[in-house]
Amino acid sequence: MSKLYLTTTIVDRKNGSRYEKLYRECGLAVTFMSLGAGTARGDVLDYLGLESTEKTVLFSVQEQEGWLALKKALRRKMQIDAPGGGIAFTIPLSSIGGKRTLQFLLAGGEYQKEEESVLKETTHDLIVVIANRGYIELVMDAAREAGAYGGTVLQAKGTGMEHAEKFMGVSLAAEKEMIFIVTRTEHKNAIMKAVMEKTGITSEAQAIVFSLPVTDTAGLKLIED
Repeated sequence: MSKLYLTTTIVDRKNGSRYEKLYRECGLAVTFMSLGAGTARGDVLDYLGLESTEKTVLFSVQEQEGWLALKKALRRKMQIDAPGGGIAFTIPLSSIGGKRTLQFLLAGGEYQKEEESVLKETTHDLIVVIANRGYIELVMDAAREAGAYGGTVLQAKGTGMEHAEKFMGVSLAAEKEMIFIVTRTEHKNAIMKAVMEKTGITSEAQAIVFSLPVTDTAGLKLIED
């Protein structure tokens, strides 16, 4: 049995296609890419050997064993540990909105869920919604009705969308928007359910939903009070 992780890789934009190719070689058929920019101070960039350049951010869901294989490939083929090579990290997933979504994200790979564990003293979760571009308001209306306060949107592009028809019975557009919603843990299930019901995979928004445990927050107390 295994755990599921959201793998995030941040690299110079000029190298984004090389990393996407490596993801595919490592069996990560479904990947979401977004554009970003480095914001660290100059002295931090110098210490890490990084430049303040445009970045590509790659997101993919995988099992623990897959991450270990990918990490080895990142070090061997991409020299990610070298100055300026990039950054990759994993975050454990706390839930995924539906079995078909799980099959799609893992491209049909067999997954045996291990006994669910709970991070102690965790009071918040990050809900991630990946939807077709142009449906942010519908997603957020559903989320707010279930108790969400707001969200942050990233523009993204999905690869491996051809797997959607096989595992989900629908075709997915490549142009995406990612919505990050931080909420109290007790509200998470209701928000995810509302988003799935009103903007889920069978709707025009074709939203995919999952959540991540948040171990600490700042700036939410006033909003929630």
